[in-house]
Amino acid sequence: MKKTLALILALVLCLGLLAACSGDKSGGSAAPTAAPGGTTAAPAANKDPIKIGYLGPLTGGVAQYGIAVQNGVKLYVDQLNAAGGIGGRQIELVSYDEEGDATKAITGYNSLLDSGVVAIVGDVTTGPCTAVVAEAYPDGTPMITASATATSITYNADTNTVYTNMFRSCFIDPFQGETMARFAVEVLKAKTAAVLYDNGDTYSTGVYEYFVSKAKELGLELVAEESYASGAVDFSGQLTNIASKNPDVLFLPIYYNDVALVASQAADAGLKALMLGVDGWSSVLDAVTDAALVEGAYYCSGYSAADTGALVQKFLGDYAAAYNGATPNMFDAQGYDAAWILCDAIAKAETSGKAYGSDEYKAEIIAAMKATNSDYVTGHVSYDDHNDPQKTAAIINIVGGEEKFWGSY
Repeated sequence: MKKTLALILALVLCLGLLAACSGDKSGGSAAPTAAPGGTTAAPAANKDPIKIGYLGPLTGGVAQYGIAVQNGVKLYVDQLNAAGGIGGRQIELVSYDEEGDATKAITGYNSLLDSGVVAIVGDVTTGPCTAVVAEAYPDGTPMITASATATSITYNADTNTVYTNMFRSCFIDPFQGETMARFAVEVLKAKTAAVLYDNGDTYSTGVYEYFVSKAKELGLELVAEESYASGAVDFSGQLTNIASKNPDVLFLPIYYNDVALVASQAADAGLKALMLGVDGWSSVLDAVTDAALVEGAYYCSGYSAADTGALVQKFLGDYAAAYNGATPNMFDAQGYDAAWILCDAIAKAETSGKAYGSDEYKAEIIAAMKATNSDYVTGHVSYDDHNDPQKTAAIINIVGGEEKFWGSY
């Protein structure tokens, strides 16, 4: 009897060992397989959301830019999700309001990483974006800004370092400053110019420097170069001096809210010069008390709603449908393009076999953005050695209280 029991126990033990060796084929998780490049691939059936971040000012003094960029980003993401997302995975947009502050932007960047985003659209203005790039570059975080135009965003001239993870859908400060200097000479036939800029703002000073350099090269005489401190509201002294020089054009590489104040005080100072501006002028007609104060002015922009191109017209219709009939401005359009470029790159990373969220996966996103060469709402985009887009500007002319598309230049 004892021998029989022993045989039965031994048989049960052997059967248990065989079952353990064979594994549970009915419901257990299969081990991940090695993907090309030696990384661990995510399961093919992964339908978890792909998280991307949005970093920008949604409150504070420059919130209008941040809200517009976010509107464009959200429109593209919503359309992509409605079409099935990327490979069946939905895009989850995680936003952080940095209030236009560089220190808060760094906090926001780290918060977005903690939330699990694999790439970020942002920041929006030059100062906060510059601060964030210094954090994001060592991390290898894919980023694209829709509106930060300083050269330092993608390239550190002091160290000869290209921030290979950082891209933009907007043109850069040198392009804006040089374009408006050429426009003044070649189109407006100006002989003399004056400049008023914000000496505490990286964007403003950067555009100013390139305008002055190009103006001198073209023989445009600079009769006055005035500046003011960020946050100033009284420009009467600078404008009185400029008016005494009687320049043909007054170049204002500043934001729309300051333009509104300057335009009013320029009229009081008897200044007759034709005003020229840059993309920070977008929405200036919403800020001035009287559109006549900026009548005849020209500024360069990344986009015009008067462009009859098919992509622009479709974007206008889609935006109006999503935002109660509103007309998108340049920042909306560049935000849309930034999301489009980024999501195209993520789609390529998703087919690479690299594990979602890994360093190798993020490197695939960066490589795909670098290879961009396609048409978007704001024009054809490809990238140079500094990850700056090669594109033209839309020149906007304010006539009869309305912004008119002068043409591409």
